[in-house]
This record gives sequence, structure tokens and C-alpha cells, in this order.
Amino acid sequence: MPKPIYNRIKAVLAEEGKTNNWLADKLKVNSNTVSKWCRNEMQPRIENLFQIAKVLNVDVRELLVPSKK
Repeated sequence: MPKPIYNRIKAVLAEEGKTNNWLADKLKVNSNTVSKWCRNEMQPRIENLFQIAKVLNVDVRELLVPSKK
């Protein structure tokens, strides 16, 4: 069974031309943490999700995979 994908952080970083290391630096978190978020191995806390949206200047909903199509 394939691993579920909950967030689009990796895709949004690519769309914005930003790297995992850039995001880790902006959020003052370990780059391994951001890498796990991007691979959907771990999900950010809701507070972190809003911080990510703020530094990327996107709506927080753009960082999530829709639950309905």
C-alpha cells in the first residue's frame, strides 16, 4: 500500500524556487525535519504549517493535499 501524502510542502518549495535548507533557516529548525516534511515521513505541527505558509507567502491551504476532489 502506498504511503499517503498529506502535504505539498516539497511542491510549493519547488514552485517558489526555494530549497529545504532555505526553509529550515527561515523557521530555525533542523534541515532534517524539513526533509521529513517534504518526504511526508513526518507532518509539521499546525503552528509550523502556518509559519511555513507565511515565509512562503502562500495560503496555508496550498500546503495541504485536498481531502475531497
